[in-house]
Amino acid sequence: MLLTLDNRIFGLDPQLLFNLLFQGIAIFLLFMAASRLLLDPVRKILNDRKERVMKEMREAAESKEAADRLKEEYDVRMKHVDRTAEQILSDTKKKALQRENEIIADAKSEAARIIESARQEAELEKKRVKDEVKQEMISVAALMSEKIIGASVDADKQDELIAQTLNEIGEDTWLN
Repeated sequence: MLLTLDNRIFGLDPQLLFNLLFQGIAIFLLFMAASRLLLDPVRKILNDRKERVMKEMREAAESKEAADRLKEEYDVRMKHVDRTAEQILSDTKKKALQRENEIIADAKSEAARIIESARQEAELEKKRVKDEVKQEMISVAALMSEKIIGASVDADKQDELIAQTLNEIGEDTWLN
């Protein structure tokens, strides 16, 4: 029992003090070894994590700043988009009007060329018809000469021959 050692509850003797001191030193050494072996790696891991978190926070702040700059640039560009679109539209309209004028001018020159070509063809046709009429008149005159030479012609006979010749040629030839 507890009171067996000299009627004491707690026997304080040198052996107990030595054991307590030795156990205290052992516990102290264990704490030191545990702190070196266990706490230092944990502290290192915590410090590394802390540095990684700080680095990520810095990167996040830099990314946020870059995003803010990009957003501002985007807003500025969006404000200028309307002006740019209007400028592009006005340039396109100017080019379209210029192209339209060029097409109209080309069409007018082509029409003038076609009209001039038609006039030249008409003139050539008139000359050809005139030549044909002259040839017809020559042949008619030759026929009349033959008839006149073949018979004596008085004024009535001559008028009759001219009327007959005109009927053969036709009135349309003389009107043109």
